[in-house]
Amino acid sequence: MVLLEGPAGIAIGAGLAMAGAALATAWAQSAIGSSAMGTIAERPDQATKLIIWLAIPETIVILGFVIALLLTFQVAAA
Repeated sequence: MVLLEGPAGIAIGAGLAMAGAALATAWAQSAIGSSAMGTIAERPDQATKLIIWLAIPETIVILGFVIALLLTFQVAAA
């Protein structure tokens, strides 16, 4: 079995970091979004709080992006 070493392994790691973060965010927002729409239909005064809850999973993508950037900068430095 060939292990990916050097820039190729780091590039694949950066891609997996972004893909994993994007999938996790999509999964979280699908559950939160459907629940939020049901709640807003019954209680419109809760809309502001629920929009904040929808924005929280986006931090997962930002974290994945930062990890991918750090890995990419490591390739550039090597």
